[in-house]
Amino acid sequence: MTGPEASVRTGALLVVGDVVTDVVARHHTPLAPATDTAAAIVTLPGGAGANVACWAARSGTRDVRLLARVGADAAEGHERALRAAGVRPRLVVDPEVATGTVVCLVGADGERTFLTDSGAVVRLSPADWSDGLLAGAGHLHLSGYLFFAEPSRSAARTAMDAARARSVPVSVDPASAGFIARLGVNRFLEAVAGADVLLPNHDEAEILTGLPGPADAAAKLSRQFPLVVATQGARGALVAASGAIAARVPGEPAATVDTTGAGDAFTGAFLAARLAGHDPATAARRGCRAGAEAVTRPGARPAGGSGVGSG
Repeated sequence: MTGPEASVRTGALLVVGDVVTDVVARHHTPLAPATDTAAAIVTLPGGAGANVACWAARSGTRDVRLLARVGADAAEGHERALRAAGVRPRLVVDPEVATGTVVCLVGADGERTFLTDSGAVVRLSPADWSDGLLAGAGHLHLSGYLFFAEPSRSAARTAMDAARARSVPVSVDPASAGFIARLGVNRFLEAVAGADVLLPNHDEAEILTGLPGPADAAAKLSRQFPLVVATQGARGALVAASGAIAARVPGEPAATVDTTGAGDAFTGAFLAARLAGHDPATAARRGCRAGAEAVTRPGARPAGGSGVGSG
C-alpha cells in the first residue's frame, strides 16, 4: 500500500488513543511567579485521540469508534460527552489510576503550554485490544501519546499489526515534540514504522528529521511513510509523498482564542474527508477549515459538546 492514495477507504474510523480532562486556563497577562495571575478557567473533556474522534464525527463520518483507558473518577462523564458528540466509545476503566489530566495554559495570543499527567492513558494494554474493534473499519488512527510509555506502546503496536493484517490503513499523530525528544527520535520512528499516514505538526516534523524547514522535513518523512501531512498552524498544511511536496494548502483565517486541539480538529476532519473518498489536498483543506473553527473558542472539541462530571 503505497502512494498518496494509500489511505482512501470506506468504512468506520477506529481511533485508539487518549481521553483526558482538560483544565484550560486563559490568562491575558504574563504569568506572575510567586503570586496570582488572573485567568478564566474551565474544565472540559479532551485528549488527542478523543478530540480527533469527535471532529471526525462532526465532519461527517457516521461510524467513529474510540478505544481508550480512563479512571473511575470521570469515566461516566467522558462516555456521555463522547456519545453526545457522535462517537462510540469503548472506555476501559482503570481500577487503580485516575483519568489523565492536562492543564492548558493559554496566553493572550491563544498559544498554549501543557502540563500533562497521563494517568490511565498510558496504562492501555494489549489485553484491552480486541480484533473485533476492526469489524467494518476503513481506517485506524493512533494517538502518538500511546507510544511514549509502556504498556500503551505495546497496545498501539498490537492495534497497528492487527489493522495491517487486515489491510486497514493506519495513521499516526506524533503528538508531542517534547515527548519525542525525551523518548528519542529513533525509538519513536521504530515504534510507528509501518504507518501509512503520518500527521506531524511543524515542530514534530523538524525534530523527527533534524531539518529546520517544515517543507524539507515533511518531504524527508514521506520517504519513510507513504503520505505525510504536516500542519503549520495558521499557515496551513503541507502534503508530501515519495520524498516531495505534493500540495501546499493555505490556512483559513480565524480570530484565535485558544489553539488547544486545533491539530486534532485538522486530523479528524482530514480523516473524515479521506474516508469519504477525497484526495489528500482536498482533505487537508477540510482539515484547515476545522482547525480554524477550533481556535475560535476555548477547548479542543467541536462546539456543543458536553462537559465532564464525576458520574
